[in-house]
Amino acid sequence: MALQLTIATGNPIKVAEIEAMLGPLPLEVQRQPADLDVEETGSTYRENAELKASAAALRTDCWALADDSGLEVDALQGAPGLYSARYAEGNDAKVQRILEELVGSPYRSACFRSTMVLCDPSGNCRAAAEGICWGELLSAPAYAGGGFESLLWVREARCSYGELNAAQLSRLGSRGKAARALAPQLRELLDLS
Repeated sequence: MALQLTIATGNPIKVAEIEAMLGPLPLEVQRQPADLDVEETGSTYRENAELKASAAALRTDCWALADDSGLEVDALQGAPGLYSARYAEGNDAKVQRILEELVGSPYRSACFRSTMVLCDPSGNCRAAAEGICWGELLSAPAYAGGGFESLLWVREARCSYGELNAAQLSRLGSRGKAARALAPQLRELLDLS
């Protein structure tokens, strides 16, 4: 029987993405309970991820994995960073705000940074890892309707972050890099060798 792992998010796309990154591990992945809503009050990505993973672990009585991430723009001293999700109301407004704040700046370097944590069924954080995907911000979104991911050009893939396919997300994406860095600890802690 496969060990259960809760992905601490209500976003089914993120659950599928993380499940794919975990690859062939003998885990039964489930989404957190629909009514679980954790306020992200931490001052770092790790603190926010721990809040989410701990709450999901305690609620489901099984191991839980969570991540927190954001877009960090060098010319904006790392903003929006931790506040990426709350930078503006809706994707279009977020993209517009970033583009307006960068008017006249020749510096377009930025990254997506993700921190992923693993909590045991008692809600204790047992492992954490970070992943970073560097790129440059385009002067206009690569496609309509996207958020920050439509603006970050990933040179190695020759496309925007939002256009990365599943294999590229796993290899180049910030969440994929964090998942790969966390995998050895996850295997050891869950005795999946």
